[in-house]
Amino acid sequence: MGGSDPSGRLVRPFTLTGGRTRPSRADFTLITTVTAADPQPESAARPQPEHTRILRLCARPMAVAELAARLDLPVSVVVIMLCDLLEAGRITVRPPRSVTTPDPDLLQKVREGLGRL
Repeated sequence: MGGSDPSGRLVRPFTLTGGRTRPSRADFTLITTVTAADPQPESAARPQPEHTRILRLCARPMAVAELAARLDLPVSVVVIMLCDLLEAGRITVRPPRSVTTPDPDLLQKVREGLGRL
């Protein structure tokens, strides 16, 4: 398990989550997109170093799974930390778009059209 900081010390996941094992919200998925709030709220408490790293990575929209991979942390730990940031107003979250099934008639017409080429 990763979670090493730049100086090489091992940071245990339970220290990053304050001993919590479950997120305060259940709406994060692997493909939920996270973006750092811009500007950051002034009233929020100063973020921990790990939270600051997440905010830097999320300067552009990033999926939860990619964020966990870049942080080299379990997804469950990252989600707990994201819940903290969301509750502090430091990030915005966009759930994945629902996928609609294309019209079968339209697909048949496309297939027929391609068959004529």
